[in-house]
Amino acid sequence: MSRKKKPFPILENITITDVAAEGKSLTRVGDMVIFVPFAVPGDVVDLQIKKKKHSYCEAEVVRFIKYSNVRATPLCQHFGICGGCKWQNLPYEEQLKAKQKQVHDQLTRIGKVQLPDFEPIMGSVKTFEYRNKLEFGCCNKRWLTREQVASGFKYDNMNGIGFHITGAFDKILPIEKCWLMDDLHNRIRNNIRDYAFEHGLKFFDLRAQTGLLRDIIIRNSNTGEWMVIIQFHYDESGDETRALELLQHVADSFPEITALMYVNNQKCNDTIGDQDVIVFKGNDHIYETMEDLKFKVGPKSFYQTNTDQAYHLYCVARNFAQLTGDETVYDLYTGTGTIANFVAHKAKKVVGIEYVPEAIEDAKVNSQVNGIDNTSFFAGDMKDILTDDFIAEHGQPDVIITDPPRAGMHPDVIKVIMNAAPKRIVYVSCNPATQARDLQLLDPLYKVAKVQPVDMFPHTPHVENVVLLEMKSEV
Repeated sequence: MSRKKKPFPILENITITDVAAEGKSLTRVGDMVIFVPFAVPGDVVDLQIKKKKHSYCEAEVVRFIKYSNVRATPLCQHFGICGGCKWQNLPYEEQLKAKQKQVHDQLTRIGKVQLPDFEPIMGSVKTFEYRNKLEFGCCNKRWLTREQVASGFKYDNMNGIGFHITGAFDKILPIEKCWLMDDLHNRIRNNIRDYAFEHGLKFFDLRAQTGLLRDIIIRNSNTGEWMVIIQFHYDESGDETRALELLQHVADSFPEITALMYVNNQKCNDTIGDQDVIVFKGNDHIYETMEDLKFKVGPKSFYQTNTDQAYHLYCVARNFAQLTGDETVYDLYTGTGTIANFVAHKAKKVVGIEYVPEAIEDAKVNSQVNGIDNTSFFAGDMKDILTDDFIAEHGQPDVIITDPPRAGMHPDVIKVIMNAAPKRIVYVSCNPATQARDLQLLDPLYKVAKVQPVDMFPHTPHVENVVLLEMKSEV
């Protein structure tokens, strides 16, 4: 039998000094950096080291000796367990300072390219109820705290609808009220939960891959429309009937829902990109508006989850592009064509490329709905579609706007961009670390002319960043 490891000693009377990555704070003891969740600079605490590496530790607060003056009272009852809004205990002004510093540090440390002065970060219009999309897991294993597990406590009903807990993929923290979206979404989710409890519906077991009720996606829009997608997992005779009865109950209870859909997902994950999404009631889409444009958003479409702030983000991108009406613009990772259509009236031609075929079909519809006839859209893997032959066929870009996923751009895509040699590149990123890496790869031909951080996700450490790259004059 292996020996049980001794717990690390508790560090007493430690002052938290700074904000760190991933929503954590940090302090230093000697040469050791210690990362701590759910604390803020100025807190004086006792710490229990949980994990020790060569140059850093991870620790948890076991006692607050003194609370910092730089501290906010979290609004959410699930704060500290959910893990979604890790900075609710940090005043919003301090969050913005930390995000500005994060962008500067990552572009400087990772990019190692010459940088201009950064523009001040643009704060979000709303700090609560700002999201237009949330996804909730349905699970037969409710998350229990350490204290509950140690005491042998169990709820009479272990089913729950909520968010998966980091480090425990098969467990759910049931959510009673989430502040990230209009309160109607709470009433819809809790109504589904209550109906499922009352009618004995089986909740999904992630390990066994059984159980009827699996996942709920809720979206809304600034046009007042609501979309709900319920994922089921049919196991046995009668499951389809039970699913349809639940859908009818939801439709009767919430006439505000304009697009009610469902999926029978038999896969081992909850993604629906390759699934048949069936309309139970209403439409298969909702619409968002931006300026005088309408955008169709389907169940598989990507659309920025902070609608109000997306407008400001796209205004920055359009301003950085400096369009006069004579340019050919490539919009890479175009999604439903939001940026492409947003800039189209200031360009001669816009070419959009996106991986998801359904999103490309929505992008085409969005151009048609808005009477835009100078766009064209193509579906496929970026590194396979954006080739030298593609550019020869569709025209040399004067400006490239790119908004890749968190992983950034594939090196092959960067090579093609550099071969195409547009005058300007507008790089919109949700991950300044991978953006910095890509800026370094672009550095032989392009200089960074402008940097504008934009906060899309209050109370989280995530930040968007827009960079303008211009061709170096000496090239």
